[in-house]
Amino acid sequence: MTPAAPVTPVGIDELLDRVREGLDRIEARDAFTAAAAGALLVDIRYAELRDRDGVIPGALVVERNELEWRLDPQGSHRAAEATSHDLLVVVICNEGYASSLAAVSLRQLGLHRATDLVGGFQAWKAEGLPVSRGAGRPGRA
Repeated sequence: MTPAAPVTPVGIDELLDRVREGLDRIEARDAFTAAAAGALLVDIRYAELRDRDGVIPGALVVERNELEWRLDPQGSHRAAEATSHDLLVVVICNEGYASSLAAVSLRQLGLHRATDLVGGFQAWKAEGLPVSRGAGRPGRA
C-alpha cells in the first residue's frame, strides 16, 4: 500500500474560499423562487436552532451528520425526496458556512447542482421569507 501524500494544512477561511469557487451559491429570495419551481431546500441546523428560530415551510430537515446518507439517490437510507442526481439541492445552515462544506460533499456524491444559501437561515429570516414555528424535528418541516 502506497502511503498518502502529506496534506498541506489550510485554515477554514481559505478552505471555504476554495470550495465556494465551485458553487453557484444562491441568495434567499432566489432560493424561495427555486423551491417554488421544484428545488429541494435542506435544513441542516441542529434541533436547538430550529426550535429557537423556526423552520422554512416545506424544507427537508436533515441534521448534518445524516446528510449524505439521506440525499444520495442511490443510497439505501435516502429520503423520498432524493430522487435524482440532477435535483437542485439548496443546503441551509444557520449563517451560510457549514452549508458550503455540506454542498461540496453532496457534489462529491454526484449531486452536481447542490449549492447553499448565502447567509443561511438568518438571511432567509432577515428577508422576511416564510418561517414556521414548532416542527423542528427531522423530516419535512
